[in-house]
Amino acid sequence: MAIRLKNKKKIGLVLSGGGIKAAAFHLGVCMALKEKGFRFAGGTKDQVARSFPDDDPKTIRIYVGSSAGSFVASILAAGYSVESLIGAFEVGAGQKPHYLDELNSHLKPISYRDLFHLNSKSLLFSLPNALRAKSLISGGFEALLKEKFKVNGLFTTKRIEKYLRQHALTHNEFSQLGVELFIVSTQLNQARKVIFGNFAETTKTEHVKFVNYAKISDAVAASTSLPPVYSPYGIRRPDGKQMFFFDGEIRDTLSTHVAADHGADLVISSYSVQPYEYTDEIGSLDKYGIPAIINQALYQVLQQKIDRHIIHQQDMKAIYSAIDGYFKQNNLPDQHREKVLEIIRQRVNYKPDVDYIYIHPRGQNYEMFFADHFSLNPATLEKILRIGFRSGINVLRRYDF
Repeated sequence: MAIRLKNKKKIGLVLSGGGIKAAAFHLGVCMALKEKGFRFAGGTKDQVARSFPDDDPKTIRIYVGSSAGSFVASILAAGYSVESLIGAFEVGAGQKPHYLDELNSHLKPISYRDLFHLNSKSLLFSLPNALRAKSLISGGFEALLKEKFKVNGLFTTKRIEKYLRQHALTHNEFSQLGVELFIVSTQLNQARKVIFGNFAETTKTEHVKFVNYAKISDAVAASTSLPPVYSPYGIRRPDGKQMFFFDGEIRDTLSTHVAADHGADLVISSYSVQPYEYTDEIGSLDKYGIPAIINQALYQVLQQKIDRHIIHQQDMKAIYSAIDGYFKQNNLPDQHREKVLEIIRQRVNYKPDVDYIYIHPRGQNYEMFFADHFSLNPATLEKILRIGFRSGINVLRRYDF
């Protein structure tokens, strides 16, 4: 497949969620992109202008992150190298990469303490009520959870926000960046997707809210608040009212449209969700207990959403091309052809000049499937990084850049 990079005006990178496992996979994909000659623009406006010429067709200038992907996207957009981010994970896991001393700058090691901050306030108020419950018989276990054990999450993402604010993001405003960064979250008390970014004002539609008042670190903390592991994250509006947000993957597993809507005409999307596919070496999942079965069920649901998203894009491209070809083959007036095509573009938000590349693990990558979502184990991280790198190379080699 041929994608003419010299004809592309802007490249967007979209990174989805899935815990540390997803973050490690994304970093492997980024290494594959780097291997193929892509560059990651980042830093302030002056830094980007000095280091990344406008005429470089392989420079990524738009980042869209959701959940764990928002953490990676924000650090890349801040100007750190992929290697420095890998080093931060590996050093936090107790392993020093051989290349770390060669870096001009590197991140503070990422530890479990940064990732898991106990939600002590919620537990402090909920546990006494739960312990005072007289009986489970009157209301049942569900009633106990609803009425007596009102914990909104075991942990909070406050330490993630603190890590980014104090140790990673020297410029914590979206407007200070020389690239475009969009962080996807979900509004807790409305059925609405939320996109944080450098918008002129905060606006909303029936299903999407565009928010301009959050710091980058707060937006990432909101996007990574996966229930029930993490509690919803509160951000104050300019009028002082606190709004609560949680994980960015709740409504949309992929947010490729965010990059396309903001000018990207090549969108590269990395996601780590992939249901297990049978291999003789592993056998059937029924032998591995409830956690593996639940994981498979969740991945199948998410994969269905992703497949629908991708198939919809492919169908729209086929319909658009068929209508365009029909008018041309039958020598119908160009003004009518263009009018019909314009209606399609506007009604379904279709952008014919945008190409999409999707990178994900194979179903036979059982090491990826069985890996813990929140492990900093060095051996686990290395395996996932390698899977991400191989997945990226296998997909990218299909394209003639």
